[in-house]
Amino acid sequence: MGSESPAFRVYIICMVAATVATAGFLAARSGLPPLGPTVLFVSLMVYSEHRSVNFTEGVAVGAGFIVTLAAVVAFHGTSAALLGPVLVGMSQGIYLPHIRARSWLLIGGNAAVGLAMLGAAATFNLFPNSITAHAPVALLAAILISLVYAAGNFIVLAPALVMRGASLRHLAAEFAPRTVESVPFSVLGFFLGTLYLGIGAAAVLMLIVPMFIAREVFASYMRVRESHDETVGMLIHALEAKDRYTSGHSERVADYARYIGEELNFMPARLERLRFAALMHDIGKLVVPNHLLNKPGRLTPAEFAQVRVHEKVSVQMLSHIDFLRPIAAASHSDNTRFDPDDTDHPIEPYIVMIADAYDAMTSTRAYRKALPQHVAFQELRDKAGIQFHPACVEALIHAVEKRGERHGDGYERDAEFDDAPAAGLGSAGLGDLLEHETVTESTTTATT
Repeated sequence: MGSESPAFRVYIICMVAATVATAGFLAARSGLPPLGPTVLFVSLMVYSEHRSVNFTEGVAVGAGFIVTLAAVVAFHGTSAALLGPVLVGMSQGIYLPHIRARSWLLIGGNAAVGLAMLGAAATFNLFPNSITAHAPVALLAAILISLVYAAGNFIVLAPALVMRGASLRHLAAEFAPRTVESVPFSVLGFFLGTLYLGIGAAAVLMLIVPMFIAREVFASYMRVRESHDETVGMLIHALEAKDRYTSGHSERVADYARYIGEELNFMPARLERLRFAALMHDIGKLVVPNHLLNKPGRLTPAEFAQVRVHEKVSVQMLSHIDFLRPIAAASHSDNTRFDPDDTDHPIEPYIVMIADAYDAMTSTRAYRKALPQHVAFQELRDKAGIQFHPACVEALIHAVEKRGERHGDGYERDAEFDDAPAAGLGSAGLGDLLEHETVTESTTTATT
């Protein structure tokens, strides 16, 4: 652990000290919790941690949320209503791989989750002891406690992960859907804790079975997701090897498409499909000669037709990959141009088109320097309702402005074509922004 930053070390030491001090204070005030339930729930927590599944930078998910809620309920109404759950949370630090590696800082960081357990237990203590007798109220309490625990977990761990190089925005994006997905298991843990109060240690069997199920559900989900990411990564790598600009362009388009999806309140699964659609929308360019992708001058009709072939190739390639088949249509311009009369048209192709056009305008190409951001915004608004979906245009502009991001001329990173002219025509040029030019099919606001 010698490579950890001083800030990370100080933070973990402070969190561990706060957790131990909290446990000591509670023990001095109310005494130690009963040995039986403490050993039981600590053992279950340690077991669940050894059966966890990694899903992002330094973060893992196991069946611990079931044990968490069960422990909060099991200790509720006793003198150890707070200390018991805190000790169960601290036991997350008992992880053999970390112990063998003497990763004391990671052990301490996991143990500090006891503070999140304190928040969950303190929240539940606001409810009367008789709450479990009223199922609807108990269900609401279970959901509230699981959300409090998840929030506390994030507050405790996120700063440490950021200090280790993780992106806060990425962590938040990962934690949010996982929290929603964990609520049903947390509710299950709540009612299993209620069973424990009624029948005692025999409820252990009822705890272990759901823990196995929860772990396998997450493991299966992550295996599928990793497979999907590897497939997309392989295709993007092939595209990058052919044309570095196109690869970076696809990644930016995916970001802008996600901005729009978030503004339109897409659910996580739909956002994931939208991300794949944006990343893959140009995959057919693998069959387009590089000299046409970056031609400085106007394309001839024959050249334009050759470039347009990439749309059909994209659709064909994506249609032959099961998990990408639903978003294959988003790669063809016939499906992306806004049609106000087609109310049943899926919105995803419109989103990809707008994200694509915005990045084309704000990026330097061989035939044109990047346009200023305000020009790109105005062009999107001018074409809204004609070429672009109006709501998606405003969603992108609002999302970019809300984040304080600046794109286009003067704000580019790693522009590929330093000697590009200030204005010009090409395979993705903006001929209608230039004075005294005749706009043709190949020079409108393009998304190639």
